[in-house]
Amino acid sequence: MANPGDFASTLKLQADIVRIVSEYVKLKKAGAQNYSGLCPFHSEKTPSFSVHATRQFFHCFGCGVSGDVFSFVQKIENITFPEAVRAIADRLGVPLPKTTYSSPAEAKEAKTRTTLLEVHERACAFFQEYLKRPESAHAREYLAGRGLDQETIARFRIGYAPDSGFLLRDRLSGEFGEELLKESGLFSWKQEEDRRPAFGDRLPEGGRQVANGGSKEQPGAESLKLEAGFLKPEATSPLYSKFRNRVMFPIVNETGKISAFTGRTLSRDEKAGPKYLNSPETPIYSKSRVLFNLDQAKDAIRKLDYAILVEGQMDCISVFAAGFRNVIASSGTAFSELQARLLGRFSKNVVVNFDPDTAGAKATERTLGLLVEEEFQIKVLTLELGFDPDLFIRRRGKEAYESALRNSQRYFDYLIERARTQFPVRSAEGKVKAVNYLLPHIQRVPSRIVRDELAGEIAQKLGIDSAILRQELRHAATSRSAATLKAPAEAQVTDAERILVRALASATEMQTAEQHSSARDGAEEEFDPARQAQFVLKSERLHQGLAAESLVDALLNAGPEVADVVTLPLSEADRRLLASILMREDEELTPDGVERAVRALRKKALNRRLKEIDRALDGPARTSDRQQHLALAEERVKVKRALMDPGVAEDPGMDGQPSFLKGM
Repeated sequence: MANPGDFASTLKLQADIVRIVSEYVKLKKAGAQNYSGLCPFHSEKTPSFSVHATRQFFHCFGCGVSGDVFSFVQKIENITFPEAVRAIADRLGVPLPKTTYSSPAEAKEAKTRTTLLEVHERACAFFQEYLKRPESAHAREYLAGRGLDQETIARFRIGYAPDSGFLLRDRLSGEFGEELLKESGLFSWKQEEDRRPAFGDRLPEGGRQVANGGSKEQPGAESLKLEAGFLKPEATSPLYSKFRNRVMFPIVNETGKISAFTGRTLSRDEKAGPKYLNSPETPIYSKSRVLFNLDQAKDAIRKLDYAILVEGQMDCISVFAAGFRNVIASSGTAFSELQARLLGRFSKNVVVNFDPDTAGAKATERTLGLLVEEEFQIKVLTLELGFDPDLFIRRRGKEAYESALRNSQRYFDYLIERARTQFPVRSAEGKVKAVNYLLPHIQRVPSRIVRDELAGEIAQKLGIDSAILRQELRHAATSRSAATLKAPAEAQVTDAERILVRALASATEMQTAEQHSSARDGAEEEFDPARQAQFVLKSERLHQGLAAESLVDALLNAGPEVADVVTLPLSEADRRLLASILMREDEELTPDGVERAVRALRKKALNRRLKEIDRALDGPARTSDRQQHLALAEERVKVKRALMDPGVAEDPGMDGQPSFLKGM
């Protein structure tokens, strides 16, 4: 948490939270100071996420999450506070001081992630460098055969991993420790008891594996020699490169940092492994959270307000190089809910262009289901059989691809066509199968109106009675498991409490004005709602027993060193309550408004005390002490007299009736 006067506080004054959040969430103006959009932290259909431009904080009325610009970046990037400060400083071009951390564990975690990013940057440079070497001619030929020129290769930082288990390890081991290299996902290793090199492995540069006397001895035999001396088994590192003889495609996160790789094999050997090999999950890489090329495509996606979603890196690169800069790719045929939400930050319109083969069609259907649930407007681009986007552009050209893009199908037209192809609807049995195939897709559509329209279209195209289909749809809808996250119940606070919380929260805003006015002798004292609220609440404790009691106490106890009430150490419930109150500042604080709120709480307190006295005098547990009874009776008269005082009883603006009527 930032302290006043430190670097984070200074940076926060320079950072515009609306601008920062807009890089992740599509915001719309929703009032004088508020902006709203779909919450990036939970699935929702209608916007409940708000950003306050003046107070520089965000709050979601759906899931309750709130905070400042740092906590937003922390949560959405899954990073520590110092890393969030660094990220925002980088965006603003502000030089960083030495980073500090709140605990040794946080420092270690942040250092590991930072260093792993450095490891991947060095590895990428190594692969790029190796692609230019004479022994990598076959890799360059492969790329040229795929239609990639030098500009595209450089732009995507494509490289080549040599057919060696040791070269990358030797390059990186001088800078990074073995444990860190293991965490990077770039290496494999053998168990400690089997540290011997496999026969035929490439050895470190400058050496060649030969058998003593020309005989083929078992791997790891002491007679293995190098041209420059002997290789001892115990001196060999257990690490060896995971990627060998592969064209390497860096996977870059949306901020432009390399976090993983995909390697395309150039071996035809059956032992070469899968055609495409991806980095495993690491502290800096999660496949379900990354979309390939989003770092380069996000501006075009925002500008054009739609994305082209393809299957793999090569398809994405070819479509991008052809001039379609709003293209992104999933990892193979996998597409996740997190990726759908990530894409939704930039646009809710997408054209899905997966391979037309069987696996591609199934992947398209899975992807459509996720996108439908996130309320995307979807079209499907189906190329002719045998053509993926890369091959189509190379054979037919970018003009033909642009034409196909313009003629993309609406997603349900695509699915209806698929149903008719798989289940001929000439028979009743075929119609039943087609409907059963389509029903789960219809169920995912959040809007009831849209579902009803789709039912009419499907009935017409399948040749069945629309009433029957709608009945089936209603039956299916009863078991529809749409997991809707409901907003936690907001604390039941009165309008008076809200006004006084706003008044107390204005203390930090008044500090500068107060300093300025105090410097002018004889200047008229400006209205200070915080001072007015603090004086009454501290002396009379009118908030005791109310829903906002703990929040009010926290605001009353906040010292002058607190630069922003949003950063106070509050309970989760109080933090949400404060955010919800401040986000709805629809009226200006005035002396009369604060005074009315004070009178309302006084009235509430008097009514509460009157009930306590009545219970003590007439209730089952009434006091038997005559002197105490007389004292309570006297107090009762005073309370009732106070309730009749027009200065207390008048409560205009508090929900249209005197507050004491609500408390009776």
